[in-house]
Amino acid sequence: MSFEEMRACRKKVSAAMDATLSNFDVLAAESERVADVLHNAEATLNEYDCAFEEKTKLTKTDIVFLFTAVGLQVLRQYLLTNFKERLDDQAEAEKHKKDKDHSNRHHRYYNPSIDEIKSNPVPFDALNGANGALRGGGVFKHRGSTLGHDPILGLVFGTANIATSTLTTKTLQSYHIITKNKKDYFHSRASTVKVFEKTADKLLHEGVEGWEKVGRSLLKEIQHLISDVNSKDSLPLPFLSLIDGIFDTSFASDLAKYGIDMANVITVGKQAAYAILINSIIAMIHRLLYKGSTDEDLRLYEVRTRKILMYSNAIAAASNVAVVALTNDFKKLDIGGIGVAIYRLITDTKFIYEVKRDFVFGHFDKLIEGERLKLKIVDSDFNIIEDERMN
Repeated sequence: MSFEEMRACRKKVSAAMDATLSNFDVLAAESERVADVLHNAEATLNEYDCAFEEKTKLTKTDIVFLFTAVGLQVLRQYLLTNFKERLDDQAEAEKHKKDKDHSNRHHRYYNPSIDEIKSNPVPFDALNGANGALRGGGVFKHRGSTLGHDPILGLVFGTANIATSTLTTKTLQSYHIITKNKKDYFHSRASTVKVFEKTADKLLHEGVEGWEKVGRSLLKEIQHLISDVNSKDSLPLPFLSLIDGIFDTSFASDLAKYGIDMANVITVGKQAAYAILINSIIAMIHRLLYKGSTDEDLRLYEVRTRKILMYSNAIAAASNVAVVALTNDFKKLDIGGIGVAIYRLITDTKFIYEVKRDFVFGHFDKLIEGERLKLKIVDSDFNIIEDERMN
């Protein structure tokens, strides 16, 4: 090795040692800083926790939103979605102008005229001469035994029955309905297959008149379901009558004994839907007031929005339970709204926890990470230069 090579090697080793010693000092200082941060971790985390609470506490404007939301929920509970007093069948039919109880069918099997469809009561309300065909309806009586009274299947079976002057039971047995002493009577067995074949035939081969017959039958079916659903007996839940007929059970009736019928399900559904609608409106308007600029600002602002919705739903639900307990009037019970309040309590609490966790530990991680370290390196000319590297 030449003298110049030895000098170059010595310079390289010297520079490397100087850089290493300098880096030891930087790393030692950084280690001491990190150790100090970890030593005071509990206090630091508490500080970030307090900072989160401060940044997400409700402002005066938020309080206005909160009480507005509570007011809207309470008004909704008692003006829009409380359980209505149920009328008897005759009063409910009069309310919806349902056909009077008279019959003038001309006994053309499967083929009533348009006037007959318009003027006659629906055939699946026939009771006379049933001779046991309508047994098993339970608390729904004949409505639990006829598929024309199913809230969903009725749109198919009930429409076909009206269009053919027939009645189809939950066991899929069909009967011709005739007029006797201005009343509807069971006459003879009909073919359930033919009920639908004849209905389809009206649509396919009878032109405008056939379409009008089926169309009027559908409208009459819808009107009938609307008039029946809020009467005292109401209607069974969709599809349960057919299931009861197939498996010889009384599930639909048993549920109704516990208050689970179509009228109550619709009311609870309205309660939940309107509660959600109010929440959505409050959330959208509150979002319009956001003035932040970062993703973190937006998430912290959303925490405030969630708190408004969670608190307002909880207050409205609690007040409703208190009113029901004091008045003993269960028609005022906001079951759907209470369900929405519980859902918000679970989901909003989870969301707030996740944002808080990200905020606290995110800032703590950045504190541990610190600034970029300025470490020494040796370049190709054996000069010592600084190189910023992440911790």
